Amino acid sequence: QVPLVESGGGLVQPGGSLRLSCAASGSIFSISSMGWHRQAPGKQRELVARITNSGSTNYLDSVKGRFTISRDNAKNTVYLQMNSLKPEDTAVYYCYAFGVRVGTTSWVTDWGQGTQVTVSS
Repeated sequence: QVPLVESGGGLVQPGGSLRLSCAASGSIFSISSMGWHRQAPGKQRELVARITNSGSTNYLDSVKGRFTISRDNAKNTVYLQMNSLKPEDTAVYYCYAFGVRVGTTSWVTDWGQGTQVTVSS
């Protein structure tokens, strides 16, 4: 069972928009926070945005005002609306969820498989 299933990546022109979605499977519950990291070729993975179960959000400085993270707690799904995309946003985007593994009392971080976002003319 894939822990997190992502969708919504693709190729977009500079200035365009994309919306990423990520749904957690039933293997994790009491999810405290969900979010997105990204990794560009030759660069370290960086946190793009995260949202807690109470709705508090944090953003990478370079995406503030352009990206919006939201969450549907009932569906254990997180979204990333990306507007005014720039070539430097090109990367593989990975979602994560931090919660309790079903059948245990262990807090774990599950990851998605990654989705490619390419911003190019």
